Amino acid sequence: MSKITYDSDTSRATPTPVPGKRVTAPAILAHKAGGTTAEPIVMLTAYTMRMAQLLDPHCDMLLVGDSLGQVIYGLPSTIPVSLEMMCAHGAAVVRGSWHALVAVDMPFGSYEGSPEQAFASAARVMKESGCAAVKLEGGEAMAPTIRFLTERGIPVIGHVGLTPQAVNMLGGYGARGRGKAEADKILADAKAVDQAGAFCIVVEGVLEDIATQVTRNVSAPVIGIGASADCDGQVLVTEDMLGLFERTPRFVKRYDDLATRIGDAAATYAAEVRSRAFPTADQTYRPKG
Repeated sequence: MSKITYDSDTSRATPTPVPGKRVTAPAILAHKAGGTTAEPIVMLTAYTMRMAQLLDPHCDMLLVGDSLGQVIYGLPSTIPVSLEMMCAHGAAVVRGSWHALVAVDMPFGSYEGSPEQAFASAARVMKESGCAAVKLEGGEAMAPTIRFLTERGIPVIGHVGLTPQAVNMLGGYGARGRGKAEADKILADAKAVDQAGAFCIVVEGVLEDIATQVTRNVSAPVIGIGASADCDGQVLVTEDMLGLFERTPRFVKRYDDLATRIGDAAATYAAEVRSRAFPTADQTYRPKG
């Protein structure tokens, strides 16, 4: 695989191949040896070429999540997200990265019908985006589909616990596993996904001790989000982590306050435009000589 660099003198995105090698699904799986992971896996979401460029040097995996429906398009949930959206944003993230494994979420309705439907959708996503893996939600019910895909050469990331595509069945986005029956089901779901061949599993929005149990009881690396520090890795929605939204889930640590900084920069720009302080001679073209 070629590393991509960008010549800012000619374009914001003109790729020039440079030797490089991407992280692979087997490499992610190999992070967990003997039931433990020495160095946790780093994953963040990315939906655009430029964000992928900025995140890629620091991440093992970039996830083109269907959360883009809310983050990019302002939709009320992930349910309306289409395959076309995922393919387009997946391709942008692949173009903007060279190191991290890029995985793309399978949107609601694109894989649940049958393993054959899932394969057709996943094949399209991989062909059109160039990504290296897909992610799909669901536990025991989706295990046969995960096995069907992996046996046909499609690396799969599982996703159990709080599954946003099932928000209408779950009744909201609250933490899962508060009752014993639900806690047992989350563990059983993770084991089923693991045995079906997923090379890693996202565990979202569950009580800490459940996430720890899942991590210790499956062979694939477990990537936590609102889960436990004992997981084999962590993922967050990048825009949440950067503080681009006023409200963020409890499990998010805000590493910056970009919303305020962007607003302040826009306010300064607006004031300079209105006072004619911008543009100056430095930003205008004049005859030479």
